[in-house]
Formats: sequence, structure tokens, C-alpha cells
Amino acid sequence: MDNVTLRSYRRSDAGAISRLFREIYGDHYVQPHVYLPLMINQNHGDGSWHSLVAESGKKILGHATLCRNTGSNTAELALSVVHPSTRGQNIATHLGTRLLIHAQALGCHGVTIKQVTQHAYTQRMADKLGFCSTGLMLDYVPSPFGEPLPESIVIGYTPIDGSRRPLPALSWPESCRAFMEHLCRVHGTQDKEASWVGAPIHVEQCSGRYDVILQKLDNGLLKQLKQLPGHWMISIRLRLATGFASAVDSLSAMGFVFTGIAPNERCAGWLALFHRGYRPRTLELRCPHIQRLHDQAQQQIACAKASLS
Repeated sequence: MDNVTLRSYRRSDAGAISRLFREIYGDHYVQPHVYLPLMINQNHGDGSWHSLVAESGKKILGHATLCRNTGSNTAELALSVVHPSTRGQNIATHLGTRLLIHAQALGCHGVTIKQVTQHAYTQRMADKLGFCSTGLMLDYVPSPFGEPLPESIVIGYTPIDGSRRPLPALSWPESCRAFMEHLCRVHGTQDKEASWVGAPIHVEQCSGRYDVILQKLDNGLLKQLKQLPGHWMISIRLRLATGFASAVDSLSAMGFVFTGIAPNERCAGWLALFHRGYRPRTLELRCPHIQRLHDQAQQQIACAKASLS
């Protein structure tokens, strides 16, 4: 990092940061706030964003942010961007290292990261920073690189300052036992199930996908889910708790595939991830556990096509 200085964000940086994102991603970056310097400053002013920049001379060449929702003890390491002229100097990793230290000062218990899958840069960075990949979000957002297929995202998580986020001690279905036992070894288990915060059901549409967050899955809700249009792309995040094994079977019978877990940012628990309506593709992922989840999802597409032929 010759002649590159890392420092805290200043209000006067907003315009340069916006230009940096536009220079690298054109009009395709998925977070629209980066195209509005006023929004960048507003997010810092209300405490939602905590950013560092990499500067050489008076030019900003890199940027990364901790994004944190009000009241949450989990933050996201996001908006990492480095000018092509300085790649290979591990600037993004250095920014991430500093921000993980800052997360401790903010009182965060853990930090998540969304790793893109069209290239390996953020996956390598997440490895270096100590993130454990826990789940895969299929066709999650429009491609920030202008590609025709949506971008699938690998979810990573790392605890801060010795904080623990154990998984519930459950009997895991055979179909995902190896993966869940791997995560149990990393994060530990506990008999007590994390409490739920918020409405028991939340549904919204985002980027052509229907996001469904559920506290529990019972027969009545399953019946209603079956009545949703078959052509919808649906992402379900279900509280990881008693009844998980039954949910895997029931949702699989409806065409959903299990793709791991993600931290519940509203509490200390985890959410199980299920997807339906994603597109066929080939991905090479750094984490072998996530690679197997992706390959299983692709096999499900192949089986569904074979059954129709």
C-alpha cells in the first residue's frame, strides 16, 4: 500500500466516493444511495453508515462501510470498492480489518458480509478477514457488472470480541446434516432457542423476487404458500428452530431448495434459507460447503426438467 492512507470518512468525500462507484460499476451498482452524494452524507449523519476511505494524495482510491440498522447488534461490511489502478495491494482487506475493529467499538456482536459470485475478490477477502460462509442467496440482486443473469450472493458471518451466536441443538435432516454439523462446529450449539423479534410474517417484493420472512411454518401457512403463483421467484427465510427438519421436507416437496442459513439481524438467532424459481448456472465458489449447496440447487433444476420431459 505504497503512498496510500486509510482514514475515516469526511462529509467532503461524498462526491468523490460516488464518482468512484460510477467509474467502476457504471449505472449497475445495486445500492442506489452511492449515486447520490447527499444520501451518502445522510446515511453517515444518522449513524447508518460508518465508512473508511483509502486515499493517495488527494484522490480517493478505495472505500468500505459498516452498515447498521437502528437497534441491531449486527452490522454488515459492505460497499467495498477499490480503483483498478491499486488492485493487488490488499486495500479492501485492510479497510475491512480496520472496520471490524471499529465494529467492536460500536458494540456490535457480529458482522456479516455479502460476497459476490461473478468473481472471487470478495470471497478471498472474506476468507482473509475470518468470515465463515453460512449460506447462499440465489439470484439475489441484478448483476452489478451488467451481466444478464442476476447475482447470487454468499453470506458470511464473523463474531466480534468473543461474542457467540450458537445454533439451536437440533437433529439435522440427512440432506443437510454434513453442512449443518460443520456450522455447529464453527459457531457452537445451545439448547435454548433464540427469541423472535418482529412480526411473525413479513413479505415484500425486491428485484423481481418475493422475500418471505417467517417465524414458523405450520400447515395453514404451507397451504397458502402452495397457492402462490408457480412462476414467482421466492426466497424464504425461516427461523431456525424446532420443526426445521419437517420444514425442509415440506418446502422441498413444493420445489424449494435449502441453501444454508443467515444471521437474524433483529435478534441473536439464525434464519434458514430456501429458494424457488432461480435460474440454472455454473459457479465456482471458494467455500466447498457452499459449492455443494449450489450444486445441489442446480441438480434440483435438472431433476425438475427431466421429470417434465
